[in-house]
Amino acid sequence: MTSEPDATPRIDTATPAVSMRGITKAFVGVVANDRVDLDVAVGEVHALLGENGAGKSTLSNILTGLYHPDAGTVRLYGKEVSFASPRDAIDAGVAMVHQHFRQVTKFTVAENFLLGSRGPFDAKGASERIRALGAEYGLEVDPDANVWELSVGEQQRVEILKALDRKAKILILDEPTAVLTPQEADALFATMRRMAEDGRSVVFISHKLHEVMKVSDRVTTLRDGKTVGTVVTAETTSAELARQMVGRSVVFNADDTENRPEVDPDRVVLDVQGLSAVGVRPQSSPKEVSLQVHAGEVLAICGVSGNGQRELAAAIYGIRRRTSGTVSVNGVRSTGRGPRESTRLGLAFIPEDRLRTGLSPSLPVHANLALKGYRRAPMSSGPFLKHRVIRAHAEQLVQRFGIKTPSIDTPTRVLSGGNVQKVLLAREIGDTPHVLIASTPTRGLDVGAIETVRALLMEAARGGTGVLLITEDLDEAMALAHRMVVMFEGRIAGEFTRGHYDIEQIGLLMGGHGPEASA
Repeated sequence: MTSEPDATPRIDTATPAVSMRGITKAFVGVVANDRVDLDVAVGEVHALLGENGAGKSTLSNILTGLYHPDAGTVRLYGKEVSFASPRDAIDAGVAMVHQHFRQVTKFTVAENFLLGSRGPFDAKGASERIRALGAEYGLEVDPDANVWELSVGEQQRVEILKALDRKAKILILDEPTAVLTPQEADALFATMRRMAEDGRSVVFISHKLHEVMKVSDRVTTLRDGKTVGTVVTAETTSAELARQMVGRSVVFNADDTENRPEVDPDRVVLDVQGLSAVGVRPQSSPKEVSLQVHAGEVLAICGVSGNGQRELAAAIYGIRRRTSGTVSVNGVRSTGRGPRESTRLGLAFIPEDRLRTGLSPSLPVHANLALKGYRRAPMSSGPFLKHRVIRAHAEQLVQRFGIKTPSIDTPTRVLSGGNVQKVLLAREIGDTPHVLIASTPTRGLDVGAIETVRALLMEAARGGTGVLLITEDLDEAMALAHRMVVMFEGRIAGEFTRGHYDIEQIGLLMGGHGPEASA
């Protein structure tokens, strides 16, 4: 485990490793960075915070040579630089580990290590360097293993080792814990601190405020493309950082027992027994999964991405073929004939990809809000749509769910991520379904939108809907759920009830270690 930062960080701010001044970058109709300032000291872990669209990615892309700023200067160790490509940035000692790894899965670790390098293709030499760097920084990985055989955490290690091998003095990590177990995240934090102690500078992009508070020395917050400010981590709080991000106080007390949804133990709204389905990979194929969700209950399914959670949700809803097992909604057996049957039974679904799977992005808001009900009264009569009813229905949902849109005729794709998710939630839970499957419903959203979406999920549960929450965010699961089950390689590895969550045991189960646990 890593320790909290000292009150006075041991960093040298005299000559910053990175000094970005007045950085401005505009795209068509959007100013992504508006005179942004950022200083990263030698030997510090510097967190970069901001909502979606705040300008973090654009700023990182400028620092790594993917974009060229329209205005402003970039200095490394006091010397002004101008990168024409990522290769220039790497040669200058700047590297970035992206959230989505860029590896050839059929290649070995050593072969991936050599991709993009300028030297000879020496797999043996690469293996030796991988072992040496892995031992030095606690990033052990088998250089002879194929990448597809590695866990997501091990694949991330490969990316970091590549950056270290290329003598990166400034390392940018983009949402590095999004796919890690708690134990892997703690190990990564220890590595980040070790790199900082060696004189490297680490820029840590994250939306998890408790992680920022845990590992960083200083924090710079961006909002609407502008710099809000930089603070010493030990001199601020999570609440203050959240306020800086969204421009207002953010309060979400999921542990408010007075308002927590009350579970009806006598009414099972979702009963899954022995469900199996074919996944993208054998590890992601649900295998004999059994679970129940009661009215008013939030049941969270947790696990590292790729362990069958997404396939399980799709199989329950009927968009992935089941190979065995049964699904019943409010006592009625599903035949697995598809989403139309699931909707008729009272099953609602918030898919992981809200724009490409959940909605039709080019359709106006009112059309997306009608997609599940336009075939029947009151929205239609026979083959004829009742446009006045559809529009009135949309206006009512926009008002009820607080969807911020210029009008109900606005194409859904132009809305912010949070409002796109509100459109989807409004359509799915507006008629109070028996069951709501919500697959990573807050992924990619800013703090304010997360607060709203979580509140809507809890409101649905208070109305008697059973919520099956699929999330990779353990904090979210522990905040919202009455019960939590852990999936590993398509199977239920353990179950925990509220008040008995064991974060260490949950993390072990997520990584495929430890005996099955229940409480």
